[in-house]
Amino acid sequence: MWNFQVSPLGDQGIRIEFANIISPKVNKKVHQFVDVLEQKAPQGIVEIVPAYSTVTVCYQPLVIGYEQLVALLEEQLQQLSATAASQQTRKLTLPVFYGGESGPDLDFVAGYNGLSREEVVSRHTSRDYLAYMIGFTPGFPYLGGMDETIAVPRRSSPRKQIRAGSVGIAGSQTGIYSVASPAGWQIIGHTPVPLFDPYAENPVLIQAGDTIRFHEVSRPEYEEICSAVMEKQYILGIDYF
Repeated sequence: MWNFQVSPLGDQGIRIEFANIISPKVNKKVHQFVDVLEQKAPQGIVEIVPAYSTVTVCYQPLVIGYEQLVALLEEQLQQLSATAASQQTRKLTLPVFYGGESGPDLDFVAGYNGLSREEVVSRHTSRDYLAYMIGFTPGFPYLGGMDETIAVPRRSSPRKQIRAGSVGIAGSQTGIYSVASPAGWQIIGHTPVPLFDPYAENPVLIQAGDTIRFHEVSRPEYEEICSAVMEKQYILGIDYF
């Protein structure tokens, strides 16, 4: 039996909270519910927003009332908690060039934790990361599961702009900047794989619930991948399990 709490969020939103913690188990429930809701969304729902441990449902109150929608959502939640099956999960392996101009904060991360640059890279590439949620900018994944020994605080003064594909660390999380933007995270590398393409059929590459793995590449490999991406010839490694 799933535990959850339903509450209003303004006059056009409902929030379903599964727990007040961040954990893969709770986040899995979030995405199981979102999958079902997207397939069986009542008329009047305009947006479904999954986060770490909550789902926000935005709706049109003139089409469906609050009490009616809450009753439908609770019914779906009760049914799902009794019949929830395992989901197929995507695993994306992203090439990253670490250090240099692509990762100007790699030395800081290493020094802060008393490690070598190579140790930071090794520990960053040795984990599978869960994309808990997408936010901040279109396609920016908040990734959990990082080795705590390479955790660092945010920059005291954010950079005015970094390029899309920059890989950063903030606290015990890692993430990838999907578009050029200001950045307060410590930047350790860069992936040439586009995370957001407004002209693509599916504009956002990484979806909440995906598993991400980073793979270190050399400068020549990085430049080769950059060229392949520009020519739309690069094939990203994606596994399903």
